[in-house]
Amino acid sequence: MSRTSRRIVVKCGTRLLAGDSGINHAFIANMARQIADIRLQGTQVAFVTSGAVAVGRSIVPLTGNALVTRQVLAAIGQAPLMAHYSECFAEAGMTVAQALLSRADLHNRTGYLNARNALTGLFDADVVPIANENDVVATEELRFGDNDRLSILIAKLIGADRLYILSRTAGLYTADPESEPAAELIPDASDMPRAELERIAGGASQGGLGGMRSKLQAALEASADGIDVVIAGGDEPDVIVRLESGEHLGTRFASQGPRRSSRARWLSSSVAQRGSIVVDDGARRALVSNGSSLLPAGITQVRGAFERGDLVSLIDARGDVFARGLANYASSDMSRICGKPSASIGAILGASSGDEAVHRNNLVLIDRDAE
Repeated sequence: MSRTSRRIVVKCGTRLLAGDSGINHAFIANMARQIADIRLQGTQVAFVTSGAVAVGRSIVPLTGNALVTRQVLAAIGQAPLMAHYSECFAEAGMTVAQALLSRADLHNRTGYLNARNALTGLFDADVVPIANENDVVATEELRFGDNDRLSILIAKLIGADRLYILSRTAGLYTADPESEPAAELIPDASDMPRAELERIAGGASQGGLGGMRSKLQAALEASADGIDVVIAGGDEPDVIVRLESGEHLGTRFASQGPRRSSRARWLSSSVAQRGSIVVDDGARRALVSNGSSLLPAGITQVRGAFERGDLVSLIDARGDVFARGLANYASSDMSRICGKPSASIGAILGASSGDEAVHRNNLVLIDRDAE
């Protein structure tokens, strides 16, 4: 990794930021001090926070994780959480701004660009964005699911050089270190097979929606877009400053190439997709090896509801997402032409929007090595 960054994203999990007794003020103050040090080097920092629901629960002890309960708790906890950020960052000489996002804001390219412009405007004003999911209005269908996924989006939006995902765990281990004391930290996972990484990743952490599997998925997607990623322990002294100085902490996922263009980053985004298309092995080879478009003949199944122009994922016969792109037909029409030759589209649908189900110009491969 380069020792200098133009922009970085720092994401902290719920267990670092809040507990049963409320907000961890000392931790937030420590993060503010480290970010102030980094900014003196000319690096712009966006901070992705969790914790609004946990803070709300410490104020009004509602039980359960039903959607409406989380919405109520987030509404209660968001204001005091941001008040702590404002106070701690002001003490370190910085101004912060709240950036609440939901997937509904980013499903189309216009919403994505609006969010990017807002974040860029905050940087231009020398303000630190504090991003969180807008849990108060999010639905089950349109939630990020956890803020690890939100951190990928923020990194894509601002064209970050690095993404630091901080939690109570010091990184990715060969097994769950809480249940297997002999588990070893993996210092660099860049060249490890995805299947092996997913095998050793666990489930959700206590107190949060994420977990090592979620962090792993975030790291793999961000590194494919040209972003260096480190999963590290947030309680490690001066963790951000030390990482920016080039010290090796936690688990590293090296970028798979230079940063993609803004449009390509949006096309590759899992949070913006509306549905998925399963393709056969022949179609996958044509897309990956030959740079071809996806034709209806190579489609074996259409999943979810989407409209023409929506972002969809392409899934191979093994169930792996290997590409994302813009659908040339709505899901209802795509299901009707699934497995059929392109020459029959007009006869089946009564009109044709082109031979391609997804055109190559509107498609991005997830694995950079395959480009």
